[in-house]
Amino acid sequence: MGIWTDAFIAPPEPALLRREAFGRLVVELARGRVVRTPWALVAGKLCVNACLNWGSVSGQARWDRPPVGTLLRTEERPEDLRDDDPPPWGDSHEEARLLASGDALLDVLPALRAAPYGDEDVAVVFDRMDFGNRAVKDYFRFEDHRTMLTCFALARPQHRPLYANDCDEPGGPAHPVQTCVVHTFKHALGNLGLEGGPVPALASVTSRYFGPDQVSGKTWG
Repeated sequence: MGIWTDAFIAPPEPALLRREAFGRLVVELARGRVVRTPWALVAGKLCVNACLNWGSVSGQARWDRPPVGTLLRTEERPEDLRDDDPPPWGDSHEEARLLASGDALLDVLPALRAAPYGDEDVAVVFDRMDFGNRAVKDYFRFEDHRTMLTCFALARPQHRPLYANDCDEPGGPAHPVQTCVVHTFKHALGNLGLEGGPVPALASVTSRYFGPDQVSGKTWG
């Protein structure tokens, strides 16, 4: 048993990295063995608070492996089950097209150059954290290939709760983000779960792009 958590890390102020810097961040995460390919590139209308694994555009790109060009949408819930609270407490509404995907890491760079970067929300979705990296495995204390990671470059800032149970009432401190990294994991007795800070191997890479005062947080439920 356990609880799914989506954790984020972002600059102290909402800012869109230059396209080239965002590409370097994406490549360095894989070269530093923080994540593993395949990767997928999506662009459109994204919600940074959408639950990564369950129903989000990122989750569809990762789990369904649709062909390039597919239009991905969050599923429309029956009217009696809809929740109008702001995400992550309520429903997310996303619509984005899969622009490119692959296993070859450097192929993501020309795909990003052709993406509507800054005009639409853009995200690079990685298959999972790299548990071949001892630092990653030691942090989580067990291996779980469902720990996908997504790098967001949003056209406009959105707000992520700093520490929130998505089953509670909406509210609490939030942080504005525009470029950020979100990953999911299932915490349980025996791993760091909600008490741990950001994954050190991840924070080491993102600090070179987000600065030493980068902000992290979690939502779970």
